Amino acid sequence: MKPPIPEHNPMRPQFRAAADTRPRHFACTVDGGIATVTLNRPERKNPLTFDSYGELRDWFRALPFATDVRAVVLRGAGDDFCSGGDVHEIIGPLTRMTMPELLAFTRMTGDVVKAMRACPQPIVAAIDGVCAGAGAMLALASDLRLGTERARTAFLFTRVGLAGADMGACALLPRVIGQGRAAELLFTGRTMTAAEGLAWGFFNALHAPEALAEAAHTLAASLASGPSFAHGMTKTMLNQEWAMTVEQAIEAEAQAQAICMQTQDFRRAYEAFVAKQRPVFEGD
Repeated sequence: MKPPIPEHNPMRPQFRAAADTRPRHFACTVDGGIATVTLNRPERKNPLTFDSYGELRDWFRALPFATDVRAVVLRGAGDDFCSGGDVHEIIGPLTRMTMPELLAFTRMTGDVVKAMRACPQPIVAAIDGVCAGAGAMLALASDLRLGTERARTAFLFTRVGLAGADMGACALLPRVIGQGRAAELLFTGRTMTAAEGLAWGFFNALHAPEALAEAAHTLAASLASGPSFAHGMTKTMLNQEWAMTVEQAIEAEAQAQAICMQTQDFRRAYEAFVAKQRPVFEGD
């Protein structure tokens, strides 16, 4: 007889409720399967710090094991989304760091984007006002983006003497808005208006500022009520197929869909269709 698996076996995923976490450098609430992450320094347009970068990275890395989150809303407090790295708390100290310290920092910021792309839950960014630098990258790393007409998005790295290649910008932005448009924004650091963002596919929709939070929650709720395992598979395929040939992608999707056909949600959808009812998905 095989010995029992220890309760804290490192090979066993440690599932937990995201609602049990208490972030110190951003606000987070979980309700109805939706986690709302709020960057909450509105008096300074919600800038990021060393601590908030690290905490966001760790929070998103834990999402694959969260038992109570099926969709995420990412927003900023007040009238702005995020102004990027805090000039005084990040930019100034960076000018005094050694190369190993700088590389550790840039890898950490990139890890935030990797964690957002790797978590299975779809992320809806609600973007109002300023969305700049690393804040623009948080928006870009999200799966869906809702904005307002006063949203102003800028990948302004070159304006502070840095390359437009930051946190995956040169890989992600061309895939969303096209190579030529991305090149212009990344070389010049100019602001993309909300109208441009909508026309170019950066924004999925624009809403009045007072309606943005509700619209983002409604969209997240529709995703949370859907087949969450299948949503996670869709997100995985969207990421992985960038590096595949068409033939490889078709085979990968054949395997992915066959896996989804083994889920109970697939059976629930069929049984609901036969009964002329709306399916109630449970994520398994």
